[in-house]
Amino acid sequence: QLRLVESGGGVVQPGGSLRLSCVVSGFSLDDYAIGWFRQAPGKEREGVSCVGSTGSPNTAASVKGRFTISKDNAKNTVYLQMYSLKPEDTGVYYCAADPVLRICMPAFFHSWGQGTQVTVSA
Repeated sequence: QLRLVESGGGVVQPGGSLRLSCVVSGFSLDDYAIGWFRQAPGKEREGVSCVGSTGSPNTAASVKGRFTISKDNAKNTVYLQMYSLKPEDTGVYYCAADPVLRICMPAFFHSWGQGTQVTVSA
């Protein structure tokens, strides 16, 4: 059974940084695509950054240059390093997995974690 558990969310001031972690089990990061998604209050869930088992990440324009996805396959952990956070980055952040990376959109990922809340506020 695939399982994903996010952590690392919290409250941070604008301009601050956070690193989210997603520990996975039941599958190997060598074989699956993984992505970070977020959902702001009243908005649809959107893709933040996704990466296949190989290849370069696909990162949303709104966070490019500020957010970086990375993987530690030996630790079964995926990270989302976030810098220069803005109030509009506020939301619940989810990691998700799928055997194939097609498009970095929620509909193309079928295994999800429970999410972690990120709040950017002064």
